[in-house]
Amino acid sequence: LNIYHKKIISWQDLDYITKRISKFSGENRAGIERTLHRISCIRNRQFLINGLTCRVGRAIFGTISIIRDLLESGKSVLILGRPGVGKTTIIREIARILSDEMEKRVIIIDTSNEIAGDSDVPHSGIGRARRMQVPKTELQHKIMLEAIENHMPQVIVIDEIGTELEALAARTIAEKGVQLVGTTHGNCLENLIKNPSLSDLIGGIQYVTISDEEAKRRGTQKSVLERKSYPAFQLAIEVNNTYSWTIHENVENSVDLILRGNFNISQIRRLTENQKLKI
Repeated sequence: LNIYHKKIISWQDLDYITKRISKFSGENRAGIERTLHRISCIRNRQFLINGLTCRVGRAIFGTISIIRDLLESGKSVLILGRPGVGKTTIIREIARILSDEMEKRVIIIDTSNEIAGDSDVPHSGIGRARRMQVPKTELQHKIMLEAIENHMPQVIVIDEIGTELEALAARTIAEKGVQLVGTTHGNCLENLIKNPSLSDLIGGIQYVTISDEEAKRRGTQKSVLERKSYPAFQLAIEVNNTYSWTIHENVENSVDLILRGNFNISQIRRLTENQKLKI
């Protein structure tokens, strides 16, 4: 929801707000204790705050009924979607379901305090899941590995995997047999394939040279793109909107088909007006 007003915001207005919230982090984000709201600031050349963006955060129960069966499979789940589509709300509810209803040991890597709120006491929306805060964004990959080494989780929840080091840490966690639930920006699986920093999440991409016979059989050139290794995430979910999600139940197979230019097999799940699941 975007709200615009003709009133000109004064320095006093900004000062009134900033004095009543927590200190802004290195990535210019702050929050309100015991809530899920987020305030981001815009700074001028003198590094003074001259604008604020306020995002209202809510824990919405029942948002993942559309994929409940997939969580029970124990596979690692990657959630894709454009900014603001509700990825953080989804993984918060996933953390609650896995910790409370499925009784698993869940650790949340909460880099910007969006999942569990801006306080040492986490928001009740995450259930019995435990939260590890990240002092600096660039340390997220280290905290991910620390969670594995020190806290014996069965599930690790990560919001906004965005760098090559974080993708590598996610692969390391997956190889240790821990279930991963993560989000990243991108509308679809093809976006990840084209992103060299994040393609490791789906197995990595490399050029290979195939034989003349194989090239003729495939109807392609001799130099082709192929998946490098096994994906860190076995399931991928593209959040189109609140009520329509595209499911890739076998990421390995989906990536191979996309790289070969074949028709991609996926499943679209929709929630109807009377809350019934339509596949």
